[in-house]
Amino acid sequence: MQNIRNFCIISHVNHGKSTLADRFLEITNTIPKEKMKPQYLNLMDLEREKGITIKMQPVRMSYILNSKSYILNLIDTPGHVDFSYEVSRSLAAVEGAILLVDATRGIQAQTIANLELAKKQNLVIIPALNKIDSPQARTEEAKEELAYLLNIQKEEIFSVSAKNGTNVEQVLSAVIEKIPGPRGDSNKPFRALIFGSQYDSFQGVIAYVRVIDGEIRAGEKINLLQAKALGDVKEVGYFKPEFKKSDKLFSGEIGYIATGIKEPGKVRVGDTISKIIEAEPLPGYEEPKPMVFASLYPENPADFELLKDALEKLKLKDASLTFELESQETLGRGFRCGFLGSLHAEIVSERLLREFGLTLVISRPSVVYKIINQQNKEILIFSPSDWPLSTEIKEIQEPWVELEVITPQEYMGQVMELIKKLKGNFVKSDYFVSEKTVFVYEVPLREIIVGFYDSLKEVSRGFASMNYKVLGYRPGDLVKMEILVAGKKEEAFSKIVQKDDAFDEGKKIVQKLKEILPAQLYAVALQASISGKIIARENIGAKRRDVIAPLYGGDYTRKRKLLERQKEGKKDLKEKGDIRIPQKVFLEMFQS
Repeated sequence: MQNIRNFCIISHVNHGKSTLADRFLEITNTIPKEKMKPQYLNLMDLEREKGITIKMQPVRMSYILNSKSYILNLIDTPGHVDFSYEVSRSLAAVEGAILLVDATRGIQAQTIANLELAKKQNLVIIPALNKIDSPQARTEEAKEELAYLLNIQKEEIFSVSAKNGTNVEQVLSAVIEKIPGPRGDSNKPFRALIFGSQYDSFQGVIAYVRVIDGEIRAGEKINLLQAKALGDVKEVGYFKPEFKKSDKLFSGEIGYIATGIKEPGKVRVGDTISKIIEAEPLPGYEEPKPMVFASLYPENPADFELLKDALEKLKLKDASLTFELESQETLGRGFRCGFLGSLHAEIVSERLLREFGLTLVISRPSVVYKIINQQNKEILIFSPSDWPLSTEIKEIQEPWVELEVITPQEYMGQVMELIKKLKGNFVKSDYFVSEKTVFVYEVPLREIIVGFYDSLKEVSRGFASMNYKVLGYRPGDLVKMEILVAGKKEEAFSKIVQKDDAFDEGKKIVQKLKEILPAQLYAVALQASISGKIIARENIGAKRRDVIAPLYGGDYTRKRKLLERQKEGKKDLKEKGDIRIPQKVFLEMFQS
């Protein structure tokens, strides 16, 4: 155990974690040069396309320092705020972390957030400054920021270029010298903490584990303490980063166990695997609380069971995803899914398409509201369809967050103007070293879940960054806005909005519907309504058909009769007709 080092790399998004991991893989000869490719541990095509790490990825490396052989277990982690739960689980499985900072950007919001998570786990922190070879590098300024943040001397910070490999071996040596060996007892009964999982059709659920005590071999029986599920170990091994079979896993190691359990819901992240039922469970993870919800419906209703199966298997890889059944008259059966943010929702829907071939209709992300009714009972509102009648509502509450934005002072004006539009409360501002300002605001969560991050990057040319944490629920002046198509309420288009913004929101929705809804044989009214009162309206004109075109010459009364008959037919059709809205209309409306 004293020759094992378990560590991860943490940083803000796009600061070079995966590139640094690449250099570690090369130095330790874990991956042959002919097989090496950039961001090797980003195994999903989606990660490479977006240039971000989405899923944490463990890898086992071997390294010799001072004639002594070491096993290095590295976990590459995401940097975006939406995937912070992945980071927290990684930190619970290791003893140390490399805190990586981009020399061209310095300290950013998620740098601080991830550092706080690491400190809570009492991890050894190794500070490193990356991209020192870049012409835009502000090495000394960034070092000052990092030294100030960690309360250390600048000389303790490693200056590296992950791209060129400069000083990377020094960081690897520091991992061995500064991070302690894992704690645990190989003589105690076997216990391991599950920090991730995936599904295999032959071996069942494969659990990613950190072994705390004892050892495990293939063929032994296991017990999942929280789920009270029993399994037969089909295989054990470690990550290279692909699965590498081994004879056993022992105390201090990070590896995988093929549980043989074919029911995905029984293997949960944070559960303890043991050999005996009486074992004491390990401290698990704090359950993530999704605050952003969206509805997912298969475009083809026959794919419902496939969607259900896909979500169950995807949850094994993404423990922060939640889902439950819901149905709508116009869309059929689907699932209301909970996410940690709008990017998380986008990634999940994209993975469902790529990994399972599912084409989906996805509602616009929204937050969960809380209503106190006249009987003082709390009701959680996950979608507009759950909204009660206004006469039943005593108080409406919505989630608020503490928003922290770090920006260079040259973009301070534009960033402040953007934040003012959020209708929040200013808390404080502080000057960081190297001419950076930290703004802290309290804002409604609904204001930042869609579009705000992109707008922040746009006004600051990519230099500003954000992080947020949920404060709780506060009273809000909100209403449910309903959309009527030809007088019929279409619940799928309903939306919960700020009362002051209702007219603008309603106008925007009916105008958008007018653009994309196919014309009918009669005029169709599109209306936005609040508590039965129409606040916005647009009309789609009737399809025109020239019924008198075939007539040539003759008395005009013949033409008049045809026109009158057409008019009566359209009137009758309008009263009896039922508009069927195509699926693509829902898709375009939800994406707008």
